[in-house]
Amino acid sequence: MGTLLDTSILIDIERGARALPATEDVAIAAITASELLQGVLRAGAAHRVQRESFVEGILATVPTIPFSLRVARIHAELWAQIAPSSRKIDPHDLQVAATAVSLGWAVATLDRRHFSGIPGLRLATESQPS
Repeated sequence: MGTLLDTSILIDIERGARALPATEDVAIAAITASELLQGVLRAGAAHRVQRESFVEGILATVPTIPFSLRVARIHAELWAQIAPSSRKIDPHDLQVAATAVSLGWAVATLDRRHFSGIPGLRLATESQPS
């Protein structure tokens, strides 16, 4: 069992507020890699090199889980379960959630409210990376 790291956790690591967990399996979803790369592209010239170095370091050391057909099926199922409710889930957060559910892993995030109530999703506890 492991933990899927949300972008919010990685930003916290970049800011030096926490360290990358070294004692358990961690990974990121493909959409998280895209969010990190987009952050590099939007960074101002003064911060771009530092941010790019951080992101490339994460991408080189933390496995990225692809949005596979298996993840897509779980994503569709979660989306169908949530759609009838008035609750809105960010499309990227739903991709992260589907990836975690497909692995049987928890999600570590600083935005717990964004992920609460997603069927079958576990959020990392404070003893886990979060």
